[in-house]
Amino acid sequence: MRLLHLITRLSLGGSARNTIDSAAAAVRAGYDTILATGPSGDEVDVTHLAAESGCRLEVIPSLRREIAPLRDLRALVEIVGLIRRERVAIVHTHTSKAGFLGRLAARLTKVPVVIHTPHGHIFYGYYGAARTSFFIALERWSATFSDALVALTDEDMREHLERRIGTRDQYRVIPSGVDLEAFRKRAPARDVARSGLGWNTHERILVGVGRLVPVKGFDVAVRALTKLRAALPEIRLVLVGDGPERSRLERLAAASGNLSHLTITGITGDVARFLAASDVVIAPSRNEGMGRVLVEAMALGKPVVASRVGGVPSVVSHGRSGTLVQPDSPDELARALIELLNDPARMKAYCEAAVERAEQFSLRVMEQGLIALYHQLASEKGLAPMPVPRETATPSQTSRARRPSAVLTTPR
Repeated sequence: MRLLHLITRLSLGGSARNTIDSAAAAVRAGYDTILATGPSGDEVDVTHLAAESGCRLEVIPSLRREIAPLRDLRALVEIVGLIRRERVAIVHTHTSKAGFLGRLAARLTKVPVVIHTPHGHIFYGYYGAARTSFFIALERWSATFSDALVALTDEDMREHLERRIGTRDQYRVIPSGVDLEAFRKRAPARDVARSGLGWNTHERILVGVGRLVPVKGFDVAVRALTKLRAALPEIRLVLVGDGPERSRLERLAAASGNLSHLTITGITGDVARFLAASDVVIAPSRNEGMGRVLVEAMALGKPVVASRVGGVPSVVSHGRSGTLVQPDSPDELARALIELLNDPARMKAYCEAAVERAEQFSLRVMEQGLIALYHQLASEKGLAPMPVPRETATPSQTSRARRPSAVLTTPR
């Protein structure tokens, strides 16, 4: 049975990591799997990791993130041609552009099973009202020819249903799973990580991971530095990533006299080391599909402070494994961090609860849910029966598909 995964681009980010992991799980379950993507453009390309997953890779040159009617029409024609040529039985689309064009192509070619994973949403934090309304209308329409919609969290599903995108019985909640065992093996001890990075053991280190773009809200963290320094002079904010907001963030820190307390690492494949060296991991996002880095941080027993947006409340248990704050509030973010860092007992309790919480977002949980969904829908559509898969193995337990060492979370 041939299965097509389709994503707009395989660039450094959580959606790409999830798509590659999903394709690898399908290969291990016995599906003849193709992973199709558009070019990554000026983003950091990770298509080479798809080849390591055991699936076949197809690049669709006309599939780009930006709206361009003629080019988008060419992409649609190319996707239709791919589906027909390969006689695809299941189409699983990822992210907005590929999600719309891929599902439309699947409808035109009468593919039996159509699944879509939006990887969060664009309901707020991205565009103006008119453009957002247009995209929501497209999502509503394309949901009508989707057999299943995969939400990463319960909160993600709720926000889609509130906007009348799909029906409750279409949704399955399947997290973007993290290979917890492999990630923990890559992470050194806190003091070892700090020594390797040249950081003092007494510094209070806040780490944020992601592309430096407005939706990630790192400007909120930079604005919080003045209040943080007044209470905790040894504080340092470390942003692991790069992007178009980098120079603006540095100017913002310089204007407030906080540049010496801000470190921007640039893109790195060694996120585990930075998380291991941290005291608290922050995610002051204006929108977030799930927040894989939060799961990675919790897997290492790190407390997190994050915005109460998107799927984050389904990942971080407020008052137990972390603290949730309102987005766009430097004062509230600073206050939450000061209270946490000055409360060793609460820090310890958060750390212990975080490790337990992370298990609910493991790669094994994701793979089992996804393969069960494929089997169920294939059976309902009367497709050739699949063999019962062996218990899904995580990548650390099989040499068949290596995984990227670390991928930064990013919007679509």
